[in-house]
Parts: sequence; C-alpha cells; structure tokens
Amino acid sequence: MTIGRYVRLFVGSFTLLALALGAPASPIFQSQSWLWFAAFVGVMMTQSALTGFCPMAIGLKALGVKPSAAGE
Repeated sequence: MTIGRYVRLFVGSFTLLALALGAPASPIFQSQSWLWFAAFVGVMMTQSALTGFCPMAIGLKALGVKPSAAGE
C-alpha cells in the first residue's frame, strides 16, 4: 500500500470509530466528547488538502512506506 492509501484508511477508520463512540444511538457509545475527535480529524484533512502538509504522511514516509502515485 502507498502513503495515500494508508492515510485514507486511518482517517476513515478514526472517523467511524469516533462517531461510533460519540453517537448516543450507537451500541458502543461512551461519551459525546468523542465527536470532538471526529471534528479534529476532519479539520486536519481539510488543512492537509489546502496546504499539502500531512503529519501522518511524513511519519509513514520516515517508516519507508512508498509514496503515492500522482493520480492516486
């Protein structure tokens, strides 16, 4: 897998987990405070799209994960 795919996998997983933990109708509900984490993930993805800076991508690159293709 490439950096872009890992980033999308983690972002999607973190968002779904935070929503499941924060939504009162969820069977694994813990606290509505988890919704702040989902908002944080969304803000980070927005700033990444606008600036091209993604801390997770930098970390994955340092671990040796191959970069994304141009069209990916």
